[in-house]
Amino acid sequence: MPQRFWNTLASRRLARTLTAGLLLCSATLSFAQQLGGFDEEFDDEEKPWQEIALQLPPNPLPENLVEFYVGPTTPSKSYVDLKSLTIGSDNVVRYTMMTKTNGGAINIVYAGIRCETYEVKWYAFGHADGKWSRSRQDKWTRIKDAGANRQDAALYKSYFCQNGMLAGDVKKTIARLRENRPLDPARD
Repeated sequence: MPQRFWNTLASRRLARTLTAGLLLCSATLSFAQQLGGFDEEFDDEEKPWQEIALQLPPNPLPENLVEFYVGPTTPSKSYVDLKSLTIGSDNVVRYTMMTKTNGGAINIVYAGIRCETYEVKWYAFGHADGKWSRSRQDKWTRIKDAGANRQDAALYKSYFCQNGMLAGDVKKTIARLRENRPLDPARD
């Protein structure tokens, strides 16, 4: 074969190889640019928790109240208003709780529980006229699990949270309360 044929064939191969190399480099640069934004979108740093804004629910009606067990040392009866029970996008379980003492006193509180931190926040207190008064203590506090007033601890451990996380969605939580079926770590 003539030398000219080989030079043309070699030139074509070289041109194809260079074209393929340029395309590969271009694709690599494009992919690298796309990944440049990936680090910004996929941030490994934990974002600070932020509580959502809330609106107070109506005062509880008797037909929406479900009693829950607080403990053997609690002489009062405690109830959750199922219509007020929500789980916000901030993973806070919010609910209205009514407590009736043996002497006939009634306390109503709208509160929230954070499963991740074992904390409670009381947002407002209900009055007999159906109005709410905002709590003066609007800070998250550690849940107390001792004595007769351990209602928040009972809700945390038995109905709302498990292993520091939410124990299901609102429907599952309401079903547990309605059926008086506390969390069972072996079953749930």
